[in-house]
Amino acid sequence: MEQVCNPITKAEEISTWFIPNDFKAEPRYQYTFTSPPNEKGCTVTSGKAKKAHTYILIYTWIVGDTKVETIVKWELEATQNGTKLSLEHSNIYNYACETAVARFESFNGGWDNCISSSTSY
Repeated sequence: MEQVCNPITKAEEISTWFIPNDFKAEPRYQYTFTSPPNEKGCTVTSGKAKKAHTYILIYTWIVGDTKVETIVKWELEATQNGTKLSLEHSNIYNYACETAVARFESFNGGWDNCISSSTSY
């Protein structure tokens, strides 16, 4: 379980599959993810950790050029074959109509890309 937990809760490990950050899985910790300037379409993203439980991590997500708060939830579940990792990025409806659709597509593609291109655990 730790092999799956560390890459989503430890700043150093998150940086290997996502972008540089100062994330801490501690309730109320204010974090910042800062994408390199050469990454097209990426901005500083910030938020606050809301819940950090052994198997559940929830934090707010605010894209730098907006004030819209969405929620990211990671959940780990022990299974017979190892660990099941679930990701839910919600409250995207907080964006205005067409922007919400564009953000959904961006988040969906971004998470898929990051997770599928990362190292297997």
